[in-house]
Amino acid sequence: MKMKRFIAAGSHQAMVQVNDVLGPDALILSNRKVAEGVEIIAAVDYEDDLLSSTPVSTEAASVTDKAPDKAAAVVARRPECAAGKPEGPETLSLQGVHSEIKALRNMLEVPLSRMVWSEMERLQPHRAALLARMIALGLHPVIANRIADQLTDIQDDEHGWKQSLSILENMLPVANDDLLDTGGVVALVGPTGVGKTTTIAKLAARFALRHGRRHVALVTMDHYRIGAHDQLRTYGKLIGVPVYIAGDEEELRVILNQMNDRKLILIDTAGTSQRAMQLSEQFAALNIDGADIKRYLVLSATSHMAVNDEVVSTFSSINPERCILTKVDETTSLGGTLSVLIKHNLPVSHIGDGQRVPDDFHQASARRLAAQAGALLKDCGNTQSDEVWMQALGVIEGENNAHAYC
Repeated sequence: MKMKRFIAAGSHQAMVQVNDVLGPDALILSNRKVAEGVEIIAAVDYEDDLLSSTPVSTEAASVTDKAPDKAAAVVARRPECAAGKPEGPETLSLQGVHSEIKALRNMLEVPLSRMVWSEMERLQPHRAALLARMIALGLHPVIANRIADQLTDIQDDEHGWKQSLSILENMLPVANDDLLDTGGVVALVGPTGVGKTTTIAKLAARFALRHGRRHVALVTMDHYRIGAHDQLRTYGKLIGVPVYIAGDEEELRVILNQMNDRKLILIDTAGTSQRAMQLSEQFAALNIDGADIKRYLVLSATSHMAVNDEVVSTFSSINPERCILTKVDETTSLGGTLSVLIKHNLPVSHIGDGQRVPDDFHQASARRLAAQAGALLKDCGNTQSDEVWMQALGVIEGENNAHAYC
């Protein structure tokens, strides 16, 4: 097999290069975005390599032999189908051929991609090894490849790995937040179960220790969870700060006016699904004229990358200024969550890593997050599974599809 890498500003220009250099019979093995534009890896003279290195079942060979003849026969019988005439049996047969060709393509995609990965391991062993580790870290393939593109002068895999974590550290959006110094009116928003109420208790306790209890007040707007008010009241009694209940925008306005002498007012919003229809109605209450209410989005490090991506996208409508990352002590992988923060450029201000109030709460640090992600990878063990390299090359679609992600 003869493979060649093409880089151009756009897909069209790259395909023109492929056609000029390798001809119209070139097979596209991978197509991804890079800093310079688009990278395409194409190959020719691949048939012999494929047949000699990859066993193909008799069923697959049958599909390969029959599909072109069947397609040609269908088109010969009803060429007018292409002109948009009513669908008939011939059109349905053509659709069947398309399905067979798609199935054949899916069948060949994995072995061909395995060959591309083997070629990368041979020509760029350090890049392949580091890509595998970054995918196993949980990073999105787009982020992993972006980091790999910035690696320079790699002496060995461990040296490259340290470079990779350093680049990841520089990519993370971290806020140098002064919330515990300056205070303000702060609403914690996010889906149910991410730890908003516990986080409010930690913030209130930290602020009370630093500035005094008389400068803190808590407000709950959670009318959906059973016992939500009681939980916050319990925290309020333990800390020694008052707790108020606001049912709507007007009640919240009255409470904020009464508590305007407090340095920090923390608002606990209802935890609902990011897909809930009443989400916009709940947060309309936060739009009070003259009240500078800061929005902090609370994310759980234990949630799947696709879930956190959807949460951030949905809650972006209320313009959260910061993010607080909770349950870091419970997660088995941090890469997916860090990828979401990088994608949306959402600054993380604080980290929650336990249930103890107020101890398990810290100022966010990019270096610490990158180091924790790397430490979790060591606990995961194997980084060379088929799924790892398939994700690195973009073979697995869905949430890992580069175009859907970026």
